[in-house]
Amino acid sequence: METINVIYVEPGKEARTIEMKDELSEMQNLVGGLIEEYMPFEDDVAIICNDEGKMRGMPLNRGICSEDGTLMDIIAGPFFIAYAPVESERFLSMPKELEEKYTEKFKQPEQFFRTPEGIKAVKYEPETQLGRVSEAR
Repeated sequence: METINVIYVEPGKEARTIEMKDELSEMQNLVGGLIEEYMPFEDDVAIICNDEGKMRGMPLNRGICSEDGTLMDIIAGPFFIAYAPVESERFLSMPKELEEKYTEKFKQPEQFFRTPEGIKAVKYEPETQLGRVSEAR
């Protein structure tokens, strides 16, 4: 079975690179249901998320912003990012420079707040890292 390296992004956790089997059942398992491909960026990368994440009330995960920083969408539930060049019929491993770019972009978890100007996303440090609770003292 062939494997690919993707960036896995879970609610409340830092984004990380994982190796996954290149098969539909593995993709569905990672996102918790039916998959949907979403390509909001200029680069040849795809966000693969749960097709019914918002309808099923999955936890809000990360915001998708336009080039000027405007919040365009919020992904609900876990998702992964794979390399998806137009000429390929399959998802591929992330090239190193794109892996670094999108790991950094989605590294920190986000919380979402309703404001008079609309919904805002605020990045935060996860509560625990490797079993340690971070203390602000």
